[in-house]
Amino acid sequence: MRRILLHGSLLLFCALADPQAVQAQDSGISAAKQEKLLAKKERRDVKEVKKEEKRLAKKHLENQGKATRKRMKRNKRRADKHGSNAHRDPWPGRWFTK
Repeated sequence: MRRILLHGSLLLFCALADPQAVQAQDSGISAAKQEKLLAKKERRDVKEVKKEEKRLAKKHLENQGKATRKRMKRNKRRADKHGSNAHRDPWPGRWFTK
C-alpha cells in the first residue's frame, strides 16, 4: 500500500511539474525583441561614450592657460574648415612664423 501511495504521489508530482516547465519556456523573449533591445543598448552606449568624450575635452580645455586655449580654438577652426589632414599654413606664411 505504501508503494502505491509513493508511486502515485510521485506520478502526480511529475504530471503537475511538466506543464510549468513548458510555460517557462514560452515566456522567453522573442528574437526580434532581443535585437531591438540590443540595438537600443548600443545606441545608448554610443551616446554615453560621446558624452564622456565631450566632458573630457571640456575638462582638458579648462586646464589650459588663456593663450593655449585661444591657440587650440584657432587651430581647431582651421582644421574643421580644411579637414584634419590639410591644416598646414601655405609656404609663404610658414616663412614668417616661429
